[in-house]
Amino acid sequence: MVVGAGVLGTMHAHRLVEAGFDVVHLEADPLPTSASVRNFGLVWVSGRRTGEELDAARRGRRAWEELSHRVPGIGFRAIGSLTVAVVPEELKVMEDFAHSPEAAERNIELVERSTVRRRNPAVSEQVLGALWAPEDAVVEPGRVLGALRAHLEQTDRYRFVPDRLVTDADTGWVTDHLSERFEADLVILTVGAVRSGLLGAHLASAPLRRVGLQMLGTEPLQGDLPTAIADADTLRYYPAYQSARLEDLPTRSEIAQEHEMQLLMVQRADGSLTIGDTHRYEEPFDFASTEDVADELVRRVGRILSLPVPRVVRRWWGVYAQCTDNRLCYRAEVAPGLWVVTGPGGRGMTCAPAIADDTMRAAGVG
Repeated sequence: MVVGAGVLGTMHAHRLVEAGFDVVHLEADPLPTSASVRNFGLVWVSGRRTGEELDAARRGRRAWEELSHRVPGIGFRAIGSLTVAVVPEELKVMEDFAHSPEAAERNIELVERSTVRRRNPAVSEQVLGALWAPEDAVVEPGRVLGALRAHLEQTDRYRFVPDRLVTDADTGWVTDHLSERFEADLVILTVGAVRSGLLGAHLASAPLRRVGLQMLGTEPLQGDLPTAIADADTLRYYPAYQSARLEDLPTRSEIAQEHEMQLLMVQRADGSLTIGDTHRYEEPFDFASTEDVADELVRRVGRILSLPVPRVVRRWWGVYAQCTDNRLCYRAEVAPGLWVVTGPGGRGMTCAPAIADDTMRAAGVG
């Protein structure tokens, strides 16, 4: 039994089916609508912390690529990423980092302006250079979960049950809001940022926080964006760059500081761009997206692209659970055979296959 049909839950269901289990997969909504479908779809190896996190990202990337041969609908593309510099101060920080052991460990190299343009002709002449990370990749967040469910349903050992809110669980069973009881040898709860109801008692003392973010979607770009793009503010955010001389980066704008902003950008299979993002750590989160955030993100895109920035047609909020210590995720057996798995933060799409494999080992199955 897997509860929660985001990427963590779906990947746990996949691994359980592969291990020989019959799997019932419960989801509170008609289809997943939370963080797993509101993200960039980035399989982001480059920014991960040395050690367990980087290892899990690489295991996750290998798993996504291998799975794409059987489930092409997940939209895996090994496109790499360019973290671009648009002012000399940013380029100098990147140059210094490119000579570090952390860069070598991740196969990251500094590339000059002409090489940037060869790798991604959509990048403008304002870009002075970039860090090239060849291991980064993408999947399609709007398609990946449905493609995986369809693949699992072909095995006749998987059943997806939507519109079922689980209200209680213990060793060997769960019950839902319709009072239906499901029995199972193993129960895995992967319900993302939910901290109340059934999970309230289990997660009360867990080292977790919720993070809110804003993102944008555009009309199709009139051209190809063959790599993922990040700006220099991502150096401040991702732990791989902690050894870089971040204090030498230009001072952030007031809006960037207020919203903990960075630019990530990836082209979807339909040609549109997914653009973001911001970070809010103090609740309650504002229910509304902020227009000045959208304006600033679009301005940054316009500085990086040589092509006209497509019209923004979608804006959305997202919330995910993040561990407040350095662990990859929060995983606990709260009763015999009853596991809670949550809190990978922005690493969920990248690391979900590895997290599911680690749960299998912890539970002694597979």
